[in-house]
Amino acid sequence: MANVTYFARCGIIPRMFTYIDPAVRRRLTEQGKLFQIDRDGVRVDAGQTASRGALISILGPIPLPLKFCDSRADVQWYACVRNTELGKIEELADDLREQNGQQSFATLASFMAVNSVLVIGNPETWNNPLVRVHSSCLTGDVFGSERCECGPQMRTAIERIRDDNQGGLVIYMSGHEGRGIGLWAKAATYLLQDAGEDTYQANRSLGLPDDSRDFGDAASLLKYFVDGRPLRLLTNNPKKVEDLTKFGLHDITRVKHVTGVSDNNRRYLTAKQEWGHELDPEDLGAD
Repeated sequence: MANVTYFARCGIIPRMFTYIDPAVRRRLTEQGKLFQIDRDGVRVDAGQTASRGALISILGPIPLPLKFCDSRADVQWYACVRNTELGKIEELADDLREQNGQQSFATLASFMAVNSVLVIGNPETWNNPLVRVHSSCLTGDVFGSERCECGPQMRTAIERIRDDNQGGLVIYMSGHEGRGIGLWAKAATYLLQDAGEDTYQANRSLGLPDDSRDFGDAASLLKYFVDGRPLRLLTNNPKKVEDLTKFGLHDITRVKHVTGVSDNNRRYLTAKQEWGHELDPEDLGAD
């Protein structure tokens, strides 16, 4: 099986990780295990300021065995935190340390969404990698819910990329639960759907957008890892291609990614089809 490199995305401020230990940050930087890219996907030397926009910092590798169903992969994990999420948390952490309020650090950490990238194969040999930008879904990805097809889409994407002669990557967007509305609101939309509304109507009933996801960080990571080469994007949603294109990515070929269809989510997928997802009637047939 191809090796997998697991990256997490984040932004950084100059004193990143000082709420843990500044000596650790310095050591990791000296070892080359902590580096930064700007919003254009350009690597920034330690101590420099990004020319445009917030920085994205990449930390690792950390060995992490990966197993799902009957498949295995050797994973190297790189974990990071966004600067916009660390700004005020940095100040609060300093105060907590002075007060010895260690029990409150879990509360601070809960605000730091970590997006992840799984790089499969050797990026140096890519000329048209296979890519999946996957929105986090606790109910589907972790619990195995069949109200959506998210879990099978995630697992199948890894398998398709692993078995592709080009290789590629999966970007896992942790802040995208419920198309960006969060888990609590998503739970409410499920109840509204059970009362007869579709997934988009339920969002509107709560006064929320149809889709509030931001793909800016995903675009920056793709610029860095794909490095200007064409890519094939595993998605049934043309809007995802449009969103990434708005952030300066080009040469994207959409590749249909249908899996996990069942009686429990066929109505949900039909709503997606009606709202623009490229799904054919045969795609929504019985498994």
